[in-house]
Amino acid sequence: MGNETLKENFSSSSIPVRLQVFLAHAGVASRRAAEDLIARGRVSVNGVTISEMGFKVLPKDTVMVDGRPVETETRFLYLVLNKPPEYICASADPQGRPLALDLLPAVKERLYNVGRLDYLSSGLVLFTNDGRFAARVGHPSSGIEKEYLVESSVPIPERAIEEFGRGVVIDGILYRAHKIEKTGRSSARVILLEGKNREIRRVFSHFHLHPSKLQRIRIGPVKIGDLAEGGSRPLTGAEIDELFRGA
Repeated sequence: MGNETLKENFSSSSIPVRLQVFLAHAGVASRRAAEDLIARGRVSVNGVTISEMGFKVLPKDTVMVDGRPVETETRFLYLVLNKPPEYICASADPQGRPLALDLLPAVKERLYNVGRLDYLSSGLVLFTNDGRFAARVGHPSSGIEKEYLVESSVPIPERAIEEFGRGVVIDGILYRAHKIEKTGRSSARVILLEGKNREIRRVFSHFHLHPSKLQRIRIGPVKIGDLAEGGSRPLTGAEIDELFRGA
């Protein structure tokens, strides 16, 4: 496998597939995001707006999103970006903030991020147009480790490290680090498996800590290495295979 690996194309099959699966495989969005597009009435098949999640399509069907035809991908791409701070992981931003997506090399395929980093955080983000890969890697059941380096503006108390490791409930949500250790008076290394939205920042804020730097340095087998901030590279075949397998 590799950055330009060809996968089996939906158009070569006569078996109907669910609409959200078709959209994901076409690189429109992840499967979960595709379900949202359908629910919001933005998808039509053969001129009819579809809102059913179980609706199935065939290769001969005309599928459109927001009035634009969707075609299945013939080439799947897998990239990793070292996102700088103050870039947003989204396909567009109403506030006009710079997009991490715009740092990638120009390709004709429509890429989207698998998971995300918040605006102020930096480090590794995966991009693809392969919905099956995105669903596999992005699902909590994959058991894929995400490793972060955190620097706090004030010293980190041992209590924060211990409670994050055991599990802490904030606003009814349980947050638990898979592994956590202090690397200095005001720094720590954190490994997450599930990675809830803004998890590290929420936990640190709970203990009246505010990260001055939050960087993701590893996603499963993919390490930041010497990848420059703002730089990107294709995933290797071995990395893709291991991510597909999960933990």
